Amino acid sequence: MPATTVQDDIDQYLERLSIERQYSANTIKAYRRDLVKLFNYSEQNGVLLWQGLTHHRARQFAASLNAKGLNPKSIKRILSAARGLCRHLISQGALKANPFDDVRAPKEAKRLPKTLSVDQITALVEINPQDPLSYRDKAVLELFYSSGLRLSELCNLNLTDLDLGSNLVRVTGKGNKQRELPIGRQANLALREWLTHRISLPIKTPEAVFVSKLGNRISVRAIQSRVRYWAQRQGIEISVSPHMLRHSFASHVLESSGDLRAVQELLGHSNISTTQIYTHLDFQHLAQVYDDAHPRAKKK
Repeated sequence: MPATTVQDDIDQYLERLSIERQYSANTIKAYRRDLVKLFNYSEQNGVLLWQGLTHHRARQFAASLNAKGLNPKSIKRILSAARGLCRHLISQGALKANPFDDVRAPKEAKRLPKTLSVDQITALVEINPQDPLSYRDKAVLELFYSSGLRLSELCNLNLTDLDLGSNLVRVTGKGNKQRELPIGRQANLALREWLTHRISLPIKTPEAVFVSKLGNRISVRAIQSRVRYWAQRQGIEISVSPHMLRHSFASHVLESSGDLRAVQELLGHSNISTTQIYTHLDFQHLAQVYDDAHPRAKKK
């Protein structure tokens, strides 16, 4: 940076971050690169640093980053570095107001949760159990997809939470809220088979539905590992997680029923806006059907 006073200001600010806030060397390097972008923009657009850096110019700088194709996360970090530098300059008396106040990066595109197709789910759960642990894993997979449980909810299930005669399971979700969920026929059968084989293990946590080979309540990591293992074993060519099974449950129920409120209740979402992401998944499905089926959908 050719302007010595600007260089000094930036150096002092970064030194302050390093000493007072103990930022890592890599973070300091990233902030320096970000502030170079601000300097280059100012030089190219005739903006006198720092007096000429108005709120309007700060907004234009943010817009220029977006126009260059930087992702919202990177723009957010650059604006954070610039905002912090200006706060430092105000404390030093070099600026009266922060031109980057209320200048925000574009919103990041909401990531749609990944789901499995019905065929992929079918391939995943069609395990041929040979030992107690594979019977357990089949019941775990069937219950995830049957009832849309969270991973923690499934780990914490107790035998008293199951009512297989009524095809119901009671789970305790976020905020210690309880809800009852239906259990599908295949999940019910898999649970019954697992419970007959469960007694062959050295049970140390008798209340737990799912236990390890040592008889303790199964851990979150163990379930994640077993889901990945069976996905690979059953020929699913993508990485599969318990949360993906919950997403698949939700999107497939919504596709079939169109009842967003019911899906909200099943998932245990306190706010329906959380559930509304599945309407995007449903539209994706509809768009794909349209593209595949409509004679005028594809451009020649």
